[in-house]
Amino acid sequence: MTDPEFELGRVYDRDEIHSNWGGSRYSGIAHSRTTPNVMIFSDPAKGRPYGYIDDLALYDDEGPLVRYTGEGRVGDQILAKGNAAILNHREDRRAIRLFEAVGYVNGSSARLHKYLGEYGLDLSNTHIYAEAPDENGDLRKVIVFQLRPVGATAEPSIEMVPVMPGITYTDFHEAAEPEPIEVLASKLVEPENNAASAFVRKAIEETMVRRREAELVDRFRALLEADGHEVKRCQIPIPGLNAMLLSDVFDVSDNVLYEAKGQADRNSIRLAIGQLFDYRRYIDPSPAALAILLPEAPHDDLKRLIESVGLELVHEEEGRFVGWPVKAR
Repeated sequence: MTDPEFELGRVYDRDEIHSNWGGSRYSGIAHSRTTPNVMIFSDPAKGRPYGYIDDLALYDDEGPLVRYTGEGRVGDQILAKGNAAILNHREDRRAIRLFEAVGYVNGSSARLHKYLGEYGLDLSNTHIYAEAPDENGDLRKVIVFQLRPVGATAEPSIEMVPVMPGITYTDFHEAAEPEPIEVLASKLVEPENNAASAFVRKAIEETMVRRREAELVDRFRALLEADGHEVKRCQIPIPGLNAMLLSDVFDVSDNVLYEAKGQADRNSIRLAIGQLFDYRRYIDPSPAALAILLPEAPHDDLKRLIESVGLELVHEEEGRFVGWPVKAR
């Protein structure tokens, strides 16, 4: 068996893909036993009526994002077989290769697939759960993996990108624990990755900040829910663009929108200010208050900055949240 390089943006048929890289010719998730790859195949236009709700061209505050629905056509999906192959791809040292259906082999019902590039699970939130119909029309729970590009990627076909009208409010869902930082570091510095030490340090630092932010959000959400508040997130599609914004915490009960950051430095606070004002443009009715959520108190000058633009500040201090509850001005 040959093992040629994947060619970004090239269109392949399934026979060519699996003859070269292994894996089942008939699975949406093809876990190869002969090469270190997990190949995933998306056909959003065809799969959506059956609960496959792939979004291939999303963009949030962390950058490009793909949402890919796991396998299982009837009943609740579980983290087994192909779904487990995606979840464990780093531990198994396998690359996730994303293909998009773009046409048909001449004179056949067999699909052609465009190679979009290598992806990896989002370290801070590997997957969420959603309700979707199965092939019998019954609602069930599906696993939606959250993937980030690894290196360069090809653009998906524009006609395949789902259009999502209006703002939706999505529940928080439990996700698998991110890999410990020590494991991530050891994998990044292995010889085959050819990663420079500066890149490794940056990746570790960014992952630590993102984990710290996620843990802060979890603690604050627990506080709100214990106090009887309804907690959601705002999912905002951008008109005219294949992009979506996703907020951190929306306190439905008090109508307060929060943006969380994993550290209380100037750049993080500046970014949070811009994000909150950006989100507010699309939310109707507008939130009663906008607030920045931090793991510790920022410098006094940054407190004055937050106050000067009319935002509220909530920060953690010795196990309690100073500045909460937020009152609308």
